[in-house]
Amino acid sequence: MTGTAPVPFTADDYAARMERAARQAADAGLAGLLVAPGPDMVWLTGYTPPADTERLTLLVLAPGRPPELVVPALEAPDAGRATGAPALTLRDWTDGKDPYALTAALLDARGRFGVSDNAWALHLLALQRTLPDTSYVALTEALPMLRAVKDAAELERLAAAGAAAAGAAADAAFEEIRQVRFSGRPESEVAADLAGLLRRFGHSQVDFTIVASGPNGANPHHEAGDRRIERGDMVVLDFGGLKDGYGSDTSRTVHVGEPTDEERRVHDLVREAQEAGFRAVRPGAACQDVDRAARAVIADAGYGEYFIHRTGHGIGVTTHEPPYMIEGEEQPLVPGMCFSVEPGVYLPGRFGVRIEDIVTVTEDGGRRLNDTERELVTVA
Repeated sequence: MTGTAPVPFTADDYAARMERAARQAADAGLAGLLVAPGPDMVWLTGYTPPADTERLTLLVLAPGRPPELVVPALEAPDAGRATGAPALTLRDWTDGKDPYALTAALLDARGRFGVSDNAWALHLLALQRTLPDTSYVALTEALPMLRAVKDAAELERLAAAGAAAAGAAADAAFEEIRQVRFSGRPESEVAADLAGLLRRFGHSQVDFTIVASGPNGANPHHEAGDRRIERGDMVVLDFGGLKDGYGSDTSRTVHVGEPTDEERRVHDLVREAQEAGFRAVRPGAACQDVDRAARAVIADAGYGEYFIHRTGHGIGVTTHEPPYMIEGEEQPLVPGMCFSVEPGVYLPGRFGVRIEDIVTVTEDGGRRLNDTERELVTVA
């Protein structure tokens, strides 16, 4: 069950993204952008180079110039078939030639360039040796909001990756996993069930399936292991990946059997904090306002020291990207931004609770992209 296939992105979509990126680079005082294989290149061009290539592949975007893709000759045919290829000038090079000299000819010899975060040091250092008067800044630092505001087609994919109502995906996986037996099984088995459900409901890539039972729930990034889940355990479930190229990420906390009064009280507190964070989402509010709203609820109840991470992170072609809902981030929220709202309370040696939805900013507030129950769910 995968739901309806999304409308494909067009060559015009990719051309508009590359034009916008070059314009934003100029506005930031940069001579251009150098984009290595990875999520930025996929988002800008629709081209996914071989994951294991050590050969230089680099997208060059500069204001007032057409986009140019430096690519190994043996990979040029695939690059030429990418959806965004009509807007690109391909500059291919063969083994034994110097790709850095080829690239240098496309650059301002004294320019400052934004470089995608996952560029290989090997290539960047070689380019800097070729053009010693150039300088570089990480793309996330220079243009942190480059991919942050999603268009209608991107929002459709994010909704389908998250909410069952939009096309079976992460929410549908949760609705099924809550029906399976937890008690007596290793965390790793339940995590494998979750991964299988994500794939069954249309995910091409599973990035994480956290199953953190009992005291393991106090570790927000616990790796599911051999601990057998016991009756009386709280279990934090946090899972996500990519569906049609866009991310899902949701967390729910379930209880094996009936919870204690304290466990129910802490879960209710986190649910109230998550609601407060969601209600703080509106255009013009700062990212930190979402964090403050959720954190205040937990702090006022005396659990502030046990909320040990930011309230949220952006999501798009990767499951973690800017913007971040954290104190000190004054970036205003803009319609089309998508991010998680995921407060938690983690009591060392005892249990943890986290509730997470993906939220998008609308013209007058926010909209959740996850629809599953936020009340405490009991499982067998």
